[in-house]
Amino acid sequence: MGRWVVAALVSLLTGVAAPPARAEGPFGGADLTVKIQSFPPIAQPGQTITYRVTVGNAGPGDAVLPVLTVRIPRDVEIMSVDVAECQPGRGYNEVVCRSPRDILAGGKGGVTITGLVRPSASGPLRAHATLSSEVVDADEKNNQVNALTKVDDGADLAVRLAPARRAARPGEEYSVDAVVHNRGPREVRDAIVYVQSGRARFLTGTGARCQIRAELIGCELPPIRSGASARFQLAFRAPERPVRTQATVYSRDLGDRRPANNQAHLRLAVPLSPAKSR
Repeated sequence: MGRWVVAALVSLLTGVAAPPARAEGPFGGADLTVKIQSFPPIAQPGQTITYRVTVGNAGPGDAVLPVLTVRIPRDVEIMSVDVAECQPGRGYNEVVCRSPRDILAGGKGGVTITGLVRPSASGPLRAHATLSSEVVDADEKNNQVNALTKVDDGADLAVRLAPARRAARPGEEYSVDAVVHNRGPREVRDAIVYVQSGRARFLTGTGARCQIRAELIGCELPPIRSGASARFQLAFRAPERPVRTQATVYSRDLGDRRPANNQAHLRLAVPLSPAKSR
């Protein structure tokens, strides 16, 4: 899975630590509970998913040195965990959180796990959480829980760039044609293309709403039906050096099943001016 990171050094549990509980019989034992929620409720391929696991102890006794084990679906690559006590368990998709403190009666806590849904993921995604401690729990039914998350069909957008010509002189205006294909199963209403134009100065965009955003050209496209294409044109002024242009397309709401074709590149030759070639 690669190494996931601890996003913040927080503790799994809230409340004040207590000495180990002496649980003699069911009336002195702990009553552990664990819950798990996933966000968003429907996962998108190629996008992040967040699991929020909450733990608690309804008492009447304290839970001694609790251990939380969370198994994340294999189609999710763990990116970060926000509790310092949590470490990788058996396999790349297991997180084990060993608390150095007890859960007092009435105490609670939690951990947030963020992962990336693989583009090839098929649902439902099944996550499992188990909470245990060194004290016998008279009611173990709520010590473990499953979470099932559907995976959306997502989108399949592809972009292609084609220059009107292969070369332009410094200061000369040139245009680039862009085509976005929707090869997915549904209409995409929020496709956007970000263009890095190198040193070329952006002039205008036709066929899409384009504006410069943080040194990128963002072009919002009209809705694209399944199997259809959207075309637009960009105009630039050539710099004094060759230009390498890159375009990336994505949907704000839908994940992409084949992200490899979300990018396109082109090069534009810029001959040296006669004055500089001497």
